[in-house]
Amino acid sequence: MSLRQLDAIMTPSLPDLTDRAGIKPLVNRFYEIVCKDANIGFIFEEIVQVNWELNLPNTYPFWETVLFRSGGYRGDPIAAHSKFVSKTEIGKAQFEHWLKLFRESVDSLFSGENARPIKRCAKDMANVIHGKMNGVQDPRFDPANLTPEHRIRYAKYKNQKEPEA
Repeated sequence: MSLRQLDAIMTPSLPDLTDRAGIKPLVNRFYEIVCKDANIGFIFEEIVQVNWELNLPNTYPFWETVLFRSGGYRGDPIAAHSKFVSKTEIGKAQFEHWLKLFRESVDSLFSGENARPIKRCAKDMANVIHGKMNGVQDPRFDPANLTPEHRIRYAKYKNQKEPEA
């Protein structure tokens, strides 16, 4: 028997994240952990002073829209987070720690088809919000970081004529 097979037998299977019913406990657990965290909890509790009764009901449809493309979220997360830049340092280290806690929260509750995509979406979201808040260009979009294949594809796209009206 392989280690993978043994691990599958020994590790209890967690459910997949399939709908909003899973999003709510994930978000609740995640922010419960964040608030108590020594590295970033103070940002939420002391600096920003998040009103969780108002914030969490808006956070559920955000993640539901991110993962399931439900379209239920209405808001601007970049603007919401950017207003805190002047109050405290919210740099790459803080976003990386936030992401670590998010991944751990997902892994503690879910496995399956949607567990990996929501963690990938969280990473992308953290990179975008960090970049916008701190004026840092996302290295994925820096032309210097394009592969030769991407350069060719970008050149073709860039040289296409716009359709005439």
